[in-house]
Amino acid sequence: MSSNNDPVTIQMIERNLSDLPGMDTSDLNTLTGEAVLSFHNISYRETVQSGFPFRKKMEVKERLSNISGIMKPGLNAIMGPEDGSRSWLLNVLAARKDPRGLSGDILINGKPRPANFKCTSGYVPRNDMVMDTVTVRENIEFSAALRLPMTITRDEKRRRINEVLELLHLDEDSNVKPTSKVLKKRTSIAMELVAKHPILFLDDPTTGLDLNTATDVISVLRRMSMRRRTIIFSINQPQYSVFRTFDSLTLVASGKVMYQGPAQEALEYFKSAGYKYDSHDNPADFFLDIITGGFSAILDTEEDGHDEADKYTELPKRQDQVTSELANMYAQSFLHREMRAELDQLLGDQKAERSSAWEEITCVTPFWHQLRWIICRSFKNLKDFRQVSMIHAIITIIVAMIVGIIFHFVQNDCSAVQTRAGLLFLLTVIQCISSLAAGELFGNDKGHFRHEHTSGYYRVSPYFFGKLLGEMVPRRLLPSIIFTVIVFSIAGVRTDVKGFFTMLFTIMMLACSASSLSLLIGAGGNAEAVPTLSATIYFLVMLFISGLSLFYTNFLQKISWIQYFNLPHYGFTALQHNEFLGQNFCPDQNTTEVSRCPNYVICTGEEFLTFQGIDLSPWGFWKNHVALACIMIICLSST
Repeated sequence: MSSNNDPVTIQMIERNLSDLPGMDTSDLNTLTGEAVLSFHNISYRETVQSGFPFRKKMEVKERLSNISGIMKPGLNAIMGPEDGSRSWLLNVLAARKDPRGLSGDILINGKPRPANFKCTSGYVPRNDMVMDTVTVRENIEFSAALRLPMTITRDEKRRRINEVLELLHLDEDSNVKPTSKVLKKRTSIAMELVAKHPILFLDDPTTGLDLNTATDVISVLRRMSMRRRTIIFSINQPQYSVFRTFDSLTLVASGKVMYQGPAQEALEYFKSAGYKYDSHDNPADFFLDIITGGFSAILDTEEDGHDEADKYTELPKRQDQVTSELANMYAQSFLHREMRAELDQLLGDQKAERSSAWEEITCVTPFWHQLRWIICRSFKNLKDFRQVSMIHAIITIIVAMIVGIIFHFVQNDCSAVQTRAGLLFLLTVIQCISSLAAGELFGNDKGHFRHEHTSGYYRVSPYFFGKLLGEMVPRRLLPSIIFTVIVFSIAGVRTDVKGFFTMLFTIMMLACSASSLSLLIGAGGNAEAVPTLSATIYFLVMLFISGLSLFYTNFLQKISWIQYFNLPHYGFTALQHNEFLGQNFCPDQNTTEVSRCPNYVICTGEEFLTFQGIDLSPWGFWKNHVALACIMIICLSST
């Protein structure tokens, strides 16, 4: 058994379940049947940073202090004041907190908690991680498809889904999108139930719900517990109709346990200790009044000799005193001794064995299966934004037609060389600026990813490629292709087939590279505005430098080193190389044509490319694509 001051160092790794030594997919069912969760002298210390950047101070705060208890099949409630203790205890037991601050032992049926416990237990967060762009049934189907082994047939999965829908009274709402708080909560629970894990954690499942809805949710949990599942949840000030359904009650405050035992014996426990209880009081309010140092506590009796005004002023100062006295009172109680005896019996031969030193994300489905389901869900998300997508498409077509008509009057002679180059530069600008929206691809979905990944839905790689193929391609590449095709069809810049498709390939490479850079910058920022601003400044500066190359080539030779970091430069150069190479703007050296060129005569595209300092060889064209591909690979790998 670990000592209280011996932190459990856990490293996070990600594996497919079949890759674990000595484990096959059947091991996911290790926790089937009844599961008893026990925790032995656990403490949790969090390292908090404070202060200004480069002068931050590190402070260690104790969130949980030497807590022990046992959670059996049934409804196990964790109650406490709004100091975060109840959520800390729940999340530590559910392995949802950084394990580096944890000391003590957490056992399942007397054995160390599995390294992949997060993937073999259910967890419903306070903020329901449900996709409201797809229906209730589709959310549950997604969970079943990725969290149930491939050996389970489609008919069996469908039967489980229908069973869960019936249990949660979601039959009539199965084809409705979960937009309301109530429907989201029920859907979140259903997504965990379909996996049939024996232990289910819920963080404040009644928060934000009215009394009737909260009672309904607890009644659903009660029906689940009657099937011998261990339901562990945190809750704040439940009504009596809700409290009476609890099997076990744990009262925590300031990181210490005030009571841990049968819920229906808690009232008698405090009454026998001398606390006054009025029959019309709600027991849950009575308990919270006690552990927060309220006036029903024995410390607030008239024997203290304080008047009412003194009590209000002294209450904050006495909070720690009340917490310590209640914790000591419980530690010396018969309930605690009885619980310790049961814990020692569960601990058994595990005293010399530490809790697992590894934390693993295990998945029961292969890469391609996960990729297919993520792509399908991404397409369904796009369908929900059909009106927005239509408006975006209409705007793209209108702008493309306007640009094409403006440049349609450009003639094929030496006087229009700069105008042609200007059109290519405009296209480069549009591709770079429109790529800024790609930074939100993963940023808007961080909460869902963290919850689903840690719960064993999928690994990082299929999620990453699924989002790229399912959302970035239709939202980013297709509009770029449509815009380019319309502009160049009307303007008629390059008419041969080879040149057209080469230009289209260059546009796609530029769009992908610019979007990958926006993804990299967007993925590294916590605040949405900061990465967007950073990407905008980068593209504006680099586009400004690329635009100067059309007029001030001598000036740019002095800062030629900056072009290595200039993503728009590679795309713009490749477009110019493809457009101007082989062009003849002075057919048969026509004197009338040449006289229209005011300052100097550019009769061929090669002359213009040489003037711009662009290599005329095939490598001079393809090296830009190599650079764009390298930028894209580096950015996507670092995202």
